[in-house]
Amino acid sequence: MTSFSIGATDFLRDGQPHQVISGAIHYFRVHPDQWQDRIHKARLMGLNTIETYVAWNAHEPRRGDWDASGWNDLGRFLDLVHAEGMDAIVRPGPYICAEWHNGGLPVWLTGGERELRSSEPAFLADVSAYLRRVYEIVAPRQIDRGGPVVLVQIENEYGAYGADKAYLEALVAVTREAGITVPLTTVDQPVDQMLADGSLPDLHKTGSFGSRSTERLATLRKHQPNGPLMCSEFWDGWFDWWGGVHHTTDVATAASDLDALLAAGASVNIYMFHGGTNFGLTNGANDKGRYLPLVTSYDYDAPLDEAGEPTSKFFAFREVIARYAPVPEELPAPAAPAPELDVDLSPVGAWTDAAASTLVTDRPQTFDELAHLSALVRYDVELPESAGGLLTVEDVRDLAWVSVDGQPVGTLSRTRHDRALRIPAGRSLSILVEDQGRVNYDHRLGEEKGLIGAIALDGVPLTGWRSTPLDVRPIAAEVGARDGGAPAGESPTAWTAEFTLETDAALFLDTAAWGKGYAFVNGFFLGRYWRNGPQRTLYVPAPVTRAGSNRLVVLELENVLAPRAQFVGALSLGDTEE
Repeated sequence: MTSFSIGATDFLRDGQPHQVISGAIHYFRVHPDQWQDRIHKARLMGLNTIETYVAWNAHEPRRGDWDASGWNDLGRFLDLVHAEGMDAIVRPGPYICAEWHNGGLPVWLTGGERELRSSEPAFLADVSAYLRRVYEIVAPRQIDRGGPVVLVQIENEYGAYGADKAYLEALVAVTREAGITVPLTTVDQPVDQMLADGSLPDLHKTGSFGSRSTERLATLRKHQPNGPLMCSEFWDGWFDWWGGVHHTTDVATAASDLDALLAAGASVNIYMFHGGTNFGLTNGANDKGRYLPLVTSYDYDAPLDEAGEPTSKFFAFREVIARYAPVPEELPAPAAPAPELDVDLSPVGAWTDAAASTLVTDRPQTFDELAHLSALVRYDVELPESAGGLLTVEDVRDLAWVSVDGQPVGTLSRTRHDRALRIPAGRSLSILVEDQGRVNYDHRLGEEKGLIGAIALDGVPLTGWRSTPLDVRPIAAEVGARDGGAPAGESPTAWTAEFTLETDAALFLDTAAWGKGYAFVNGFFLGRYWRNGPQRTLYVPAPVTRAGSNRLVVLELENVLAPRAQFVGALSLGDTEE
């Protein structure tokens, strides 16, 4: 069997110096039927390794409901990497950041008062059980057992969060006890304090950065005096948030920084090689004083775009890599043109009007108290003496539509720091609240969603709330079966459309004429759309389409400007800063 180890200055493969040239693909962001295509294209760019995080909350959204099949089949993903003749790096967290909701941690884990990412016993017990599950998949696929896995990472940029060495030691112990024998690494930004806090003496330190490679490698070398230098997150692009711009990086500059890394003999993992998509409700959010939920696309301005097609960055990186390693002569085949269609949307009625919960509580229940993992909860309360006045809410997480007696009044937004809204006199108040994505970075992990804290009308607390969870997936399935022709009224309206394809094909659904909501094709949850931008197309993977009739379902929360569904010829991810 092949061996992989850490030498005095290099990684050693069967005792010979080896430069890891890797790229990140997150299996949970790519349709499983497209994994092999993305992995193959990585090899054609000259990569010899594929890296992936493991998203705990994708595998175990509810405690005990473990799933490693379909989209979560990490073993099959690693087997496809191996079949392509490539190595693999696995980063199981438990925290992954990755602009993924809750940083990859399940909501059931992060709720309550427990101390996250620490050696607190209850937290550590859950983490250990999770890691053992992952290592049941990874251990038999290590390189010394005939598989592809050459490195496993402990935690993730932990130095930016904490310095609990007992926690890191416990993670190492469970990893080794589970049969992981390949070298173990950590990653931190090349900042002295982070590199010192985020690792242990017997773990191999690596860096995360996207520029000034020579300088950052020098900082890393101070903290990792022996062994190979590695940038295990070479940021070749960036992520986008609603209301911002589409972020890109200069191709020549990124290629130059990659060249500097490889010329220095350093190993590298390009983050991302292929970003993929935050399908469904999986996007994360950042909050450094202002809450910014992330968009559905995770294109990342990567060498392979969201639809899996090579960009100019692919070819620039390929040219750089060819100076240091063999690159196949084969090039990716050009994609077939995406079908362009324009079809009518038909309204099929209201979709947020479920009967209110029979449970009445003094204050609204949070998403977490309701164990609700979908996007929306509706809160209803009777107004005392049909009063109106100034409605104040201590905290809204994250966006709320307010109505009185069924008539829209306005919105409250966490991003805008809204706390108050004047409402007219009426008998009943309804507040529809959307979880726009859980924070994936720093100490806001695990925060509750919904209406938080005191709610008052002209200073008088409102009590007697009914909290009704709305699960958009089954709602979409139900409204998708309705016949069209219902009026598009004041309430959020569902829309459907039928369209025909000659064969299954990747599509780009233009949402610019819609307001805000969720879209589904043939029951597959594409994700969120929002006129707030920058993203204006939703990517439809070819495997979710079919020859013949296809069905689109749109759950609109606000207003459709034009009742049309347009499928356009290419991605449209928004204006850039240039």
